[in-house]
Amino acid sequence: MPNKPAPAAAPLTFDLPLELIARLEQLRKRNGLNSMSSVVRLALREFDFGNYRPSVSEHRQISVRLAPQLRKFLTRAARKKNVSLGELLRAAVEGLAAAKGRK
Repeated sequence: MPNKPAPAAAPLTFDLPLELIARLEQLRKRNGLNSMSSVVRLALREFDFGNYRPSVSEHRQISVRLAPQLRKFLTRAARKKNVSLGELLRAAVEGLAAAKGRK
């Protein structure tokens, strides 16, 4: 039975702040690397996963009911701002909590 060829690497997409992308580009050039993938692979090789401690804040999902027209408005706003519905909802709730906390 012939050996199967290794599957090709699939792209992995994730968000980074633009400032970090600029720094990665500088590292790419400084290290003579030919792609951002090479920079990320280098970072993964050198990262100390054993000592990594993520900043943890507890989260809990909640369900809310929104009128169809409000949901449609929220969906359009999220698309226009290129963010998720959840991000807009969190921003709205945090804004309300901050405003009410000042009163």
